[in-house]
Amino acid sequence: MGFEDRRFNVNLSILFTELPLLERPAAAAAAGFTAVELWWPWVDSPTPERSALAALKRAIEDAGVQLTGLNFYAGRLPGPDRGALSLPGVESERFRANVEVATGFAESVGCTALNALYGNRVDGVDPAEQDALALENLVLAARAADRIGAILLIEALNRPESPRYPLVGAPAAVGIVDKVNEATGLGNAKFLMDLYHLSMNGEDLPRVIETYAPKTGHVQIADNPGRGAPGTGSLPLADLLDQLTKAGYDGLVGLEYKPGDRPSAEAFDWLPR
Repeated sequence: MGFEDRRFNVNLSILFTELPLLERPAAAAAAGFTAVELWWPWVDSPTPERSALAALKRAIEDAGVQLTGLNFYAGRLPGPDRGALSLPGVESERFRANVEVATGFAESVGCTALNALYGNRVDGVDPAEQDALALENLVLAARAADRIGAILLIEALNRPESPRYPLVGAPAAVGIVDKVNEATGLGNAKFLMDLYHLSMNGEDLPRVIETYAPKTGHVQIADNPGRGAPGTGSLPLADLLDQLTKAGYDGLVGLEYKPGDRPSAEAFDWLPR
């Protein structure tokens, strides 16, 4: 078992970034992947020009890969931001404007998972106010995702790298998943289990898998320390993926790691062919 019986997709916002965006789907296909995922590619624009959306759609289709996951607008990512949906004012408005654009694009390419990053705490704003706004926006996103037959993913990040992000553990993220599902009655909100982030929090990964696999809609991996490819750190990723399988998770595993000081195409030597 281990890596051999698992299906992987590659995140084109952290791998193949040495290439222009529109060249990355074909590069992933050349490396042997049939599925890819993306953070929101236009960090400064929640509502890019139709021509930009059409060009990305064409690049994905021409490469013959399936886009299986897409982030909603999340601000500057990579960068100082960790989402927009809980930030009062302009950023929350930008998130709302993005919801229909992102779901429309996802529907056009058959993407059925949309990730909504919660956003950092804001100085001088009551956390309860942010949480109420977040729930309102997540309900909006969940309903939009449901209209295209997609799930809404809610992710836990890690405290060392995202100290102002409130969802820094699996229980916190799953708690929001439950609140969204209760509010909508749709049941399409799911946990995004990123084993790198959870390991950085010092969480008991086998226990997290045992407890939360039934509520998990997607899994992402990178080794720790370093957020590199499997085998560059000390996480027993093959064993953890075996446990996920036994716990009933049979979905894709997203490769969301840094290639290091080599081209991305050379960062898959750990992967059985």
